[in-house]
Amino acid sequence: MSIINWIINNVLTQAGIIIGLIAMLGLILQKKGVGAVIMGTFKTILGFYVLSAGSAVLVTTLTYFGVMFQAAFHTTGIVPSIEAVNGYATNNMGLGGQIALAFLGIFIVNILLARFTPWKYIFLTGQALLWMSTMTVIFGYAAGLRGAGLILAASVVGGFFCVAMPALAQPIVRRITGNDAIALGHFCTIGYLVEAGVAWLVRKRNVEKQPSTEDIKLPRSLEFLQDTYMSLAVVMTPLFLIVAAVAGPEPVAEEVGSMNYMMYAFLQSIQFVVGVYVLMAGVRLLLGEIVPAFRGISMKLVPDSKPALDCPVLFPYAPNAVVIGFITTTIGTLIAMVALPAVGFAVIVPGMLTNFFAGGTAGIFGNTVGGRRGAIIGGVVHGLFITLLPALLVTTFMNLASPICPRPTSTPSPPACCSPTSSVPS
Repeated sequence: MSIINWIINNVLTQAGIIIGLIAMLGLILQKKGVGAVIMGTFKTILGFYVLSAGSAVLVTTLTYFGVMFQAAFHTTGIVPSIEAVNGYATNNMGLGGQIALAFLGIFIVNILLARFTPWKYIFLTGQALLWMSTMTVIFGYAAGLRGAGLILAASVVGGFFCVAMPALAQPIVRRITGNDAIALGHFCTIGYLVEAGVAWLVRKRNVEKQPSTEDIKLPRSLEFLQDTYMSLAVVMTPLFLIVAAVAGPEPVAEEVGSMNYMMYAFLQSIQFVVGVYVLMAGVRLLLGEIVPAFRGISMKLVPDSKPALDCPVLFPYAPNAVVIGFITTTIGTLIAMVALPAVGFAVIVPGMLTNFFAGGTAGIFGNTVGGRRGAIIGGVVHGLFITLLPALLVTTFMNLASPICPRPTSTPSPPACCSPTSSVPS
């Protein structure tokens, strides 16, 4: 058991190492030379961790923004967190070993299903796999399963979702990327499909191509906004400054020190743009290596298989839609935070990390299916959806007699429906 735990904790839960090993296997199966194998493996790992570095910068800035946002608008309530679920299940319920074995079992079942079923997807989003192993073990335990039966059930259910989620998203992912080289490995896929469905309903009829968020025509004086990072700065800087002005200096007084809190907010908005820039660079480097390396696996080990990767791999295809998705999803979560308690649900505080990563991805789906109109209206519905799900799960967690849903707090954290991004080290 100790060896298995060591492998899980030091290899299988390290997404960058897993992706690097997958790339190495693919290159070896293609009978590449030693130098090509070493370079391809290293550059794949490098690309992943460049992406992770960008994600880490975004997490820092969005955590700050979430604190200021909650202080500005006095939002308090339940903040479900998968980290809290995992910690309680491990330390208080004694399920740490079962979660670790389920993690390994899910990966094995995923490979088997990809090999012997029409769903040829290998799920490579490590943190999302940990999320799935935790949730399947928790719900299996609540259903009365124990021991080997619990691990087996969690492995089968989790492995099924590892191929089913990419399969459901692939028709739209194919339209986004223009090919079948990659898939989306994320367990917020149902939310993305909800936005896509709404976008389809509200799309413009009788037009050959939907007006895209990426085709916005600007006057000559504003053409500089066609640069992705300038447009990000123009949107995010006022947003950060307005929220900071309403919140005042108190919420982050210790962190800011002697610096003026408005200047600090401005610098945080610039850091946000820097994070997106680094993340995009990591995505391009990762895709440039993992896609050709994966060809060996798809030819020899799991024929026709595709790597299912984390949601930021789609961001370069529609960066404007990412920003629109973030803003409209946030609007939807705010509406839900006010509306759900009126019908008897708990107050769920919006999580800015989820709103950006999941909301941005959903925005790309909405734009692909229904253009600008689909991205905007679908984004609001997506925000309502991802707030409703953790509100429904609160009752289940409370029935387990656990503090999985922590007390009201001003510290932002993603809702239980999905992790902020698997590329962020936990």
